[in-house]
Amino acid sequence: MRRGLLAQEVMERTGITEAMIGELVDKFYGRVRQDDLLGPIFAVVQDWDEHLAKLRDFWSSVVLTTGRYHGQPMRAHLPLTLIGNHFDRWLDLFEQTAREVCPPAAAAHFIDKARRIADSFEMASATQAGRISSPRHVLRS
Repeated sequence: MRRGLLAQEVMERTGITEAMIGELVDKFYGRVRQDDLLGPIFAVVQDWDEHLAKLRDFWSSVVLTTGRYHGQPMRAHLPLTLIGNHFDRWLDLFEQTAREVCPPAAAAHFIDKARRIADSFEMASATQAGRISSPRHVLRS
């Protein structure tokens, strides 16, 4: 019940819909797959239809608190030995796509969540590699 109310509040405040999430995910990961830096990393994905469905569930859970995603994204990404420029490029493409697909309030909500995710993943990747990393993206304007 509470989760549904939270999702409704976010949808009313930002205009985010499941259809918007789907459009953003499909367009963004289409760009990622073509990107010179990120494309080779994402080449490990075997079934893109399945992966995109999982990503739609992930983003629905992140931005609308729907609880549809039940995975462990950190565990899946840690073996990829990602570094700062990977996260920077991922965010650049994500922010560009969010601003194209979404109205301003929705884009801002997606971008805030994406920056937090990037920082979390970057810090975890650094820790696994024996380095210390501080959040770099949440503070960006």
